[in-house]
Amino acid sequence: MTDVPGEGAAVSQGWKITVIVLAAAGVLSTPVVWLLDGPGAGQLAGATVQAAVGIAALVWALFQRPPSTEPTDRAVQTGKASGGGVTGIRRPGGQGGGSATAERTGDASGGNSVSGIDYSN
Repeated sequence: MTDVPGEGAAVSQGWKITVIVLAAAGVLSTPVVWLLDGPGAGQLAGATVQAAVGIAALVWALFQRPPSTEPTDRAVQTGKASGGGVTGIRRPGGQGGGSATAERTGDASGGNSVSGIDYSN
């Protein structure tokens, strides 16, 4: 999986739901039991910390983006291009989604030849 620079890590929907459920359980379970039994100062502090951690986990899970389902294009060690050819990946007009990676692409010579990724029309 390739992360887009500047964006958070992708988290699957199943993990997101798991974190939300565990965070909700952490926020509600032990602090409620402690607080119903006439808490002392230590129990109140523990309940506060546990609730804060649960809320932080809940907020984190809610702000995670789903993993990309777009295809990943990759070109490595391609040949030579001349007379308008492309050694790498062509995405006319920037069409398509997902990530595109070109490494050690071949030589490009001649008019309109491209070595790497071509987003032009």
